[in-house]
Amino acid sequence: MKLRAILILTIYAVVIAFISLWAAKQSYSWFPPEAAAESKLFDDLFSLFTGLGTFIYLGVMGPFVYSLIFHRAAKYDLSDAPPIEGNTWLEIIWTAVPLVLVLSLAFASYQTYEKMAVRGPMELVHLHMPKVVEAAYAEPFDDTPQKEIQNALQTAPVEHIDVTAKQWAWIFRYPEQNVTSTELHLPIDRRVKFTLHSDDVLHGFYIPAFRLKQDVVPNHDIDFELTPVRAGQYRLRDSMLSGTYFAANQADVVVQSQADYEQWLADAATRTPAPAFNPAADEYARAQAQGRKTKDKTAVRGWATLPPAPPPIVNYSPQHEPTSPAT
Repeated sequence: MKLRAILILTIYAVVIAFISLWAAKQSYSWFPPEAAAESKLFDDLFSLFTGLGTFIYLGVMGPFVYSLIFHRAAKYDLSDAPPIEGNTWLEIIWTAVPLVLVLSLAFASYQTYEKMAVRGPMELVHLHMPKVVEAAYAEPFDDTPQKEIQNALQTAPVEHIDVTAKQWAWIFRYPEQNVTSTELHLPIDRRVKFTLHSDDVLHGFYIPAFRLKQDVVPNHDIDFELTPVRAGQYRLRDSMLSGTYFAANQADVVVQSQADYEQWLADAATRTPAPAFNPAADEYARAQAQGRKTKDKTAVRGWATLPPAPPPIVNYSPQHEPTSPAT
C-alpha cells in the first residue's frame, strides 16, 4: 500500500509539472502584445509565478480530492482517527521549502523591478532618485544576439519627453522642438527618457502594453526610461485614484517609425497652441450647467468634487485633427 501511494504521488507530480509548464507558457498570451523592451522582463516573472502557482495549487488540491473520495470515513463511523505523532523531518521540510520558495520569488521580483527602474511613492518621497536610471532590456524578438541589441540601444540617442500629470489630463512636452501634445508619440527602437511631474496629487503613469507603471509624486521630478519595440497605438492610464474624474485621465500612445515620428514633430511644431478637449473638464462643465438649470448647488450625482484644471493648451491634440464628413 505504501509503495503504491508513493508511485501514485510520483506520477501525479510529474503530470502536474507538465501542466504547470504548459500554464506558464500560456500566460504569455494573457497580456497585450509586448510593445516595450521591458515587457519581456515582466512577462517572464509572471510566467514563473503562474507555473509555480499552478504546481502548488494542483499539488494541494489533487491529494485533497483523492483523500476526500477514497479515504472517507464510513457513513456511521464516528470514531476518532488513529493518533499519529509528529514527524520532525517532515515539519522541517514543509517549513523550509515554503520559506526558500517565498524568499526566492521575492528576490526574483526585486531583481526584475530593479532592472525596470520602477520606484514606489514612499521610496521617492524619503529617498533620493538615482542620477542614472539603469536601462532594462528584453529578449530579442528575432535572432539578433541580446548583447548586440543592448549595445545598439545604449549607443543610440535618447529621446527626452517631459510628462505633466494633473487633475485630470496628461500633457507631453518635447523640449527640443518645443512641442506640446495630449497624445504621446514615441519612436520605435529608441530609448525614451521621461521626466514625470505632478501638478497636484499622486498619479500613476501606466501603459499596460509596456508593462510599466511609475508613481508620479507631487514636488518631485522623476526620471523614467523605456524602449518601445512594437509599432502601434496603445493606451496610457492613470493607475492611481486621483479624484472624481481619474478614470477619464487617459491618453493615446502612438509608437511609430523614426521618420514618421520626426514628421509628426515637424507638423506639430507649425501649429498654434490651442485648448485641447478634456473629458473631465467637459463633464464637469456640463454637470455645473445642469445644476444651475435645476438650481441644485451640489454635483449632479450627489458627490462633491474640486473643479478640474483648465483644458491644456497644446500644439497637438487628436481632437484638433479634422474629421472626415459623414457618408
